[in-house]
Amino acid sequence: MLLLLLILLLALAMARPVDHDESQYVAAATLTAKGLLPYRDYAYLQTPLQPLLFAPVAALAGVWAWLALRLINALLGWLTVVGVFVAARRAGAGKRMALIAALGLAACDILLFSAAMARNDALPAAMLAGAMVAMAGDRTRTNALSAGLLLAGAAAAKISYALPAAAFGLWVLWRQKRPGWVALGALLPAALVAWLCWLAPADALFGILTFPAKAPADFYAGRPWKLSLAAKVVDTLKFLALGPALLALVAAWRGRAAAGPWPWLALAGFAAALLPEPTWRQYLLPALPPLFVMAALGLQRAVPTRTMRLAVVPLVAAGLTPSLIALVQGGGILPAMRERAAIARVLAGRGPVATLSPQFVADPDSRFATGPFAFRIRRFLSPADEGARRIVTPRTLAAQFAARPPAAILVGGEGKWTSGDDALEAPLEAWARGQGWRQVPVSARFRLWAPPR
Repeated sequence: MLLLLLILLLALAMARPVDHDESQYVAAATLTAKGLLPYRDYAYLQTPLQPLLFAPVAALAGVWAWLALRLINALLGWLTVVGVFVAARRAGAGKRMALIAALGLAACDILLFSAAMARNDALPAAMLAGAMVAMAGDRTRTNALSAGLLLAGAAAAKISYALPAAAFGLWVLWRQKRPGWVALGALLPAALVAWLCWLAPADALFGILTFPAKAPADFYAGRPWKLSLAAKVVDTLKFLALGPALLALVAAWRGRAAAGPWPWLALAGFAAALLPEPTWRQYLLPALPPLFVMAALGLQRAVPTRTMRLAVVPLVAAGLTPSLIALVQGGGILPAMRERAAIARVLAGRGPVATLSPQFVADPDSRFATGPFAFRIRRFLSPADEGARRIVTPRTLAAQFAARPPAAILVGGEGKWTSGDDALEAPLEAWARGQGWRQVPVSARFRLWAPPR
């Protein structure tokens, strides 16, 4: 069943529609493969481990890097499920209950979405699950070292995993579970992040803390209801109901599965999910692996009620429906990859390309490494700060392009078909027209602007 799940996750990674959320992660891996470093050479709006680990994949895959990163994430999503199964077995759950819990996690849209996109969700989740396997094992130096290494690695790939890592650290200190070896394991990822922050401290602070804290209020200024407590409650319950996560909560509570580090990790994961505004489904992923281990232990101790059994079918169906729709509709990433190949042929040898869809080009302008996300900043940075942070926005575009024009401008990838906003690309196209640049045919969806001959 787990092998079948791997095949389905790989298929889903190819079938999911393109999403502009993937832009900065594909661009970061591509730029790092060229020898650039996050923060120092280009803006990156997360902690920095993923582009460093995925750069070799991008280098080997070349024009197919985007697809390769999706498939890697599908594998990492599968490893997360397997990690929950193994951790539950080691923690004392029977094989049947551990498998039910692992497949319950696999039926959550939170995991299915995260494992099918080229984002930074699957890598830290797999690291968390691997750390949980080590936690559930014997009290050996190797397990303590592995848990520290993997939890710190998860936080180095996505900042929200820092809370579960800190919670486990407190639990280890409280229970005297080899805290020195856990800290030693965490040293390598922590040193890597510290080194990159030391190279460009202001840029690292902007990417890791300032942007996530200030960008939502800036972007949703016209829709303040999206940042309200009521919206957070509704969104959280909605995402948890797309799959059996709510049932896992009930099973863990009924079985009193509170021994070990699992409640600490789950509560910290939920806290990490609820702190940002607004709440999106992938934000809840840090809480699910420990929650489903607790569910396996809870099911082992307390037989599910008739109501729980009846609720399984509709909740699993709700969790699978978005992915089944994607599989039935077809298309997915393969048409986008064909367009990427066509763009690469037209752009061959031109140099860095300015675009809000850097996942579609092999040589993105590093000032646009964050895709549309830094470009839509309106208020919280001055023009001087924008230049210092190696980003471009509409108000600084003309000055920055005058100082260093791109080799070409590509528009068309930031629109409704990628969950984006068509109007966001208008300043790029207006600048190209104003400079007398010519339009080069690429495809029905994309428009390429090149300097006049």
